[in-house]
Amino acid sequence: MKLQFYFKSLLVILRRRKKERKKERKKEAKNMYKKALQPLIDNSTVILIMGTMAGEQSIAKQEYYANRGNLFWKILFAIFEEEFSTSYEDRKALVKKYNIGLWNVLQSCKREGSSDASITEETINDFESLHEQFPNIKYVFFESKAAAKYFQKHTLPQEGITYMTLPSTSGLNAGLSTAEKKMQWKAVSQIALSKKIQK
Repeated sequence: MKLQFYFKSLLVILRRRKKERKKERKKEAKNMYKKALQPLIDNSTVILIMGTMAGEQSIAKQEYYANRGNLFWKILFAIFEEEFSTSYEDRKALVKKYNIGLWNVLQSCKREGSSDASITEETINDFESLHEQFPNIKYVFFESKAAAKYFQKHTLPQEGITYMTLPSTSGLNAGLSTAEKKMQWKAVSQIALSKKIQK
């Protein structure tokens, strides 16, 4: 009887552990599923800057480039010689002032953490519809080689649009110094400022 009771108890424990592991796997799969932020674009947008997929902190806050270790906003304020701000409202005002939009190349993907290297099962955003809705977009800057790679993998360039790839502003990209990144990112401010002068 004791032996029978022992095996029954063991079976209950094993079944419970199996259910717990199943729940954990479902939770992990859910946590790995990432969805793009809403585009920060309007009818005045001329320049579109696109990353691959928003990082963990950006998704949590629903703010582009929310990770403090990412140099995106510091570089953007610097190249336009504007005073740096940590306020997201100020940051949105900066890109709007210079007719810049922000979006992600990918609509969704599975990814562990924030590294583009771990992306799987990706789907791409609908750029044909985007350009139909916002025909003033004439320049697309990829915020990293990975963003450009996924764009080229899943879609074709639109006619009448200039595409350029810039070095990633992520803190994980240690191949270039901040000063070197700023120099290349000045391509954005040069175009934005020239368009404002033309107006």
